[in-house]
Amino acid sequence: MKTIGVLGLGIIGGVWARHYAAAGVLAGAWNRTAQPDFPKWTATPLAVAQAADIVQLVVADPPAVRALLAQILPALGPGKTVVQSSTIDPKSSEEFCATVTGLGASYLEAPFTGSKAAAEQKQVVYYVGGDAATVADMEATLALVSVARLTIGDHRQAATLKLAMNLNIAAQMEALSEAITLARRAGISDDTFFGALARNASQSGLAKLKEPKLRSGDFSPQFSVKHMLKDMRLAAGIDGCEDFPVLDTMRDRLAQAERAGLGDQDFSVLIQLLGSDRAKQG
Repeated sequence: MKTIGVLGLGIIGGVWARHYAAAGVLAGAWNRTAQPDFPKWTATPLAVAQAADIVQLVVADPPAVRALLAQILPALGPGKTVVQSSTIDPKSSEEFCATVTGLGASYLEAPFTGSKAAAEQKQVVYYVGGDAATVADMEATLALVSVARLTIGDHRQAATLKLAMNLNIAAQMEALSEAITLARRAGISDDTFFGALARNASQSGLAKLKEPKLRSGDFSPQFSVKHMLKDMRLAAGIDGCEDFPVLDTMRDRLAQAERAGLGDQDFSVLIQLLGSDRAKQG
């Protein structure tokens, strides 16, 4: 089994790194905010890349990926693989792939779907994009932290699909927020609403995941407003997406939530923009 280093120990990256450590393959871990007590903590991104066969990037956005690649370039070459698991746009993916493969290393675009709870249970799903040999070479390692690896196509297509999935999720969250607010204002209880939803064609995995948050008003982050807003902005920048009305709406709604100081909250907090009055429930 190849060794792996993780750069970015946030909500998901930290969970994965601990899984790799438990499997005995973690060569190094680094985060912008120091975590010296973390398993295999390493002082610099370069030192992680030097120690590991595979370097997995799990950071916020394309500028963060670009900055990390600049730091680890001296360690990249034949025999090394960069697995890029941050949510980025296809243009940035093309840039990063060219940078890495130009040094003789391999590059795999591997964004994912799944919350912190899914990561803890090794239930995330990767959308992998790259050449067939690299996809096959990374299968055993990524299987340590995920339930499935879906081969999407090339690196650009994998990055695009992740943004497409997030657009769908964001739109569902807004619709669910508006639907339950409509019901609450009519005096319909949450028990009745979710009982009816369970027998409706619109029931979804997202609705099941966010039901506890909508019921309790606990918007601690599984996927933050600021990160979903970043993703909608990236999607809006893709050629051909200029006239997508739902995408434009979700970008505006998330920006409104961020301006309201909700950027670090789970994106289900969008319901608060509707002024939902839970006291009106029957």
